[in-house]
Amino acid sequence: MTVPNEQLTLRFARSMSEIDGPSWNALAASLDTPFFEWEWLKLLEDSGSAAPARGWYPNHLIATHGGRLIGALPMYLKWHSDGEFVFDQLWAEAAVRLGLPYYPRLVGATPFTPATGLRFLLDPEANQTRLSRRLFEAMEQFCLGNGVQGAALLFTEPEFAAAAEDYGFTSWRHQGYLWRNRGFADFDAFLATLNANRRKTIRGERKALADSGVTVEIVAGSDIPDAFFPLMQRLYDKTNAKFGPWGCRYLTEEFFEGMAGAFRHRLAFAAAYRPGRREPIALALLAHKNDILFGRYWGAFEDVPFLHFELCYYAPIAYAIANGFRRYDPGMGGAHKARRGFASVSSYSAHRFFDPRMDMIFRTHIDRVNVMEKNYIDELNDLMPVRRGE
Repeated sequence: MTVPNEQLTLRFARSMSEIDGPSWNALAASLDTPFFEWEWLKLLEDSGSAAPARGWYPNHLIATHGGRLIGALPMYLKWHSDGEFVFDQLWAEAAVRLGLPYYPRLVGATPFTPATGLRFLLDPEANQTRLSRRLFEAMEQFCLGNGVQGAALLFTEPEFAAAAEDYGFTSWRHQGYLWRNRGFADFDAFLATLNANRRKTIRGERKALADSGVTVEIVAGSDIPDAFFPLMQRLYDKTNAKFGPWGCRYLTEEFFEGMAGAFRHRLAFAAAYRPGRREPIALALLAHKNDILFGRYWGAFEDVPFLHFELCYYAPIAYAIANGFRRYDPGMGGAHKARRGFASVSSYSAHRFFDPRMDMIFRTHIDRVNVMEKNYIDELNDLMPVRRGE
């Protein structure tokens, strides 16, 4: 679909291959997340991970002016909610029970990645307000003209969710985790901010793992062995298999193989070893950009006490401190993260329904949902073992 306006042309591209990579990356350069870079999104498509066969139909919104890319948003047409991590199935179920349409939806996101950062990718020299308006209008025209029932913007920057409300969207608050580097000199300096019981527990967990003979190291970029990528795919599958139908096995073998060439410069691995063995018994995949470290996938071939905590929390925190990362996003998870120094933070999605009945249902109830989520975030932060007056 093309929406011309003088020299401005807006259209929806059916794949990242239709879009010039350097031009896209120039617009994404200011983002703190690497997951909107052209190489990452194209690899998701080319590997068959975010592809029509999996229910992800690429439909990327792009704006050009005189042939030059000046605005973009990765988008997908979907007839399901898998791999989005905002868990809107209850809304979809309500629609079914009431006989209301819910799918298809136009979804703005980086697939399978619950990490804040979505917003329009805009040329800084363009009129930001005017261009954003045209992009929102193009979304609306596409949906109304093609029988699309709703639009969703997932894990947005807070300002983007707020701006979307001026165009018929409603914000939905979600809970996430974030560790902040307060200028710590080392891991012990971080531990000093926790209470005595938690310091003792963490030191005990790390000592028990070391006493078992397991060692952990983090390798990054060109130092990553090629063998780690297929090994990570095996561990990714193994971890998700534990959860049966609730697993999140979305990424293909080709995706992990492709990361070695397309995205190695953004990656690091935490690897655990047994004495005398060259192959790791566990891996955790990390990504980074600017001053943020991200935890993505993990898995282990052996069940070793405290190995998960070391590989996914303690070793990455120590790595972040040593390498000047100011923040570490460990990904989604349970309350055990709060007890290990991760603050609960708000993340946001924005939703618009074109059926007025579904729109009314969502708007009627979402304020209460958001209050409950805020209360949950506060409760988790109350669990943080912050040192007080010792």
